[in-house]
Amino acid sequence: QVQLVESGGGLVQPGGSLRLSCAAFGSLFALYNMAWYRQAPGKQRELVASITRAGSTYYVDSVQGRFTISRDNAKNTVYLQMNNLKAEDTAVYYCKAENVKVWGQGTQVTVSS
Repeated sequence: QVQLVESGGGLVQPGGSLRLSCAAFGSLFALYNMAWYRQAPGKQRELVASITRAGSTYYVDSVQGRFTISRDNAKNTVYLQMNNLKAEDTAVYYCKAENVKVWGQGTQVTVSS
C-alpha cells in the first residue's frame, strides 16, 4: 500500500508563491493518477488539480493559469506550484493517489498579509 507525505505549506503574502510536494512511499507510483485537493475551514474538500500517469493535467477554474501540477516518477513525487496566491487559496492541501484512494496527511497553506 502506498503512503503519501506532503510538504511545502506555510504562510505567504497575497501574490506570493509556494511549491507543494507529495512524496510517495511504496511501489507502482508511476502507474497512479495523482491529484491535489484542498479543504478550507467550513467548506467541503475540493479537487484542485490532477495529473494522469501519462501526464495529462486538469485544473479547477479558480486556479487555472496560476497553479501547475507536475510529477517526477524517478523521485516518486508529485508537485503543485502555486503562483499569484490569493486569500481564498487558504486551505489544507492534500494529495491523493486516485487509483487506490489513498490520501496524504495534508499541509496547511495560509495566504495573508
